[in-house]
Amino acid sequence: MSTPIIELKDVHVVFRTRTGPVFKPNKIRAVAGVSMTLNPGETLGIVGESGCGKSTTANVMCGLQAPTSGQVFFKGEEVTDRSAAHRRMIGRVVSVVFQDPSTALNARMMVRDQLADPLRVHSIGTKEEREERVRELIRQVGLPDSALDAMPGQLSGGQRQRVAIARALALKPDAIIADEPTSALDVSVRAQILNLLTDLKDELGLAMVFISHDIQTVRYVSDRIAVMNGGKVVEEGPAADILARPKDPYTRTLLGAAPSLLHPMTE
Repeated sequence: MSTPIIELKDVHVVFRTRTGPVFKPNKIRAVAGVSMTLNPGETLGIVGESGCGKSTTANVMCGLQAPTSGQVFFKGEEVTDRSAAHRRMIGRVVSVVFQDPSTALNARMMVRDQLADPLRVHSIGTKEEREERVRELIRQVGLPDSALDAMPGQLSGGQRQRVAIARALALKPDAIIADEPTSALDVSVRAQILNLLTDLKDELGLAMVFISHDIQTVRYVSDRIAVMNGGKVVEEGPAADILARPKDPYTRTLLGAAPSLLHPMTE
């Protein structure tokens, strides 16, 4: 069996709040004992309502958030206490596509420079090789070469998210973490972005973590689903099993919520 790209073991994340006594601030347990793996080539869907801990879990998975306790492994190597070398390795292994592309893109940089920036930071290739890679990336996400000379503000929301996806692919990562990647987009372009992510995953052999509050959207792209509630994984398994035979009442509640605009329920 292949080594998981990412593995979390009994991860807890506790945040201190600004409320409560000065010397005993209140604490919020955002993640409570989560164990989770992402295997090569698979899509893991993490679903739950706002505040359930899914985005904090994703931040631990991509190295943006250190756990309060527990262990984090990348390709079998423990990176719980991250060194600078670990951070560089994580940056090469996992990329993130955020909910709002404006958080990932610099409004004052041309698209061409934004795509080349990760390559420069990691000293990959010559200037000519980086330029060729930038052209390859923009075509992979279905945009014309002319988009390279645009500023983000000159692009539509869907086009900006395509640029953000291209930037996430720049270093040829093993996995992409997509945190609500379509929720800031018009309904008309959501399916296009989901299809793009699915096609790129298959074409490039990527693993993907797809995070959403909409279990129907998660179902559309996932091989395996983890349902989170109150900072815990309440149910996990193959997508078909979770959807056909949900065991936890919370999962049944999510399935009974408003159907997705993307994909109708089928038996």
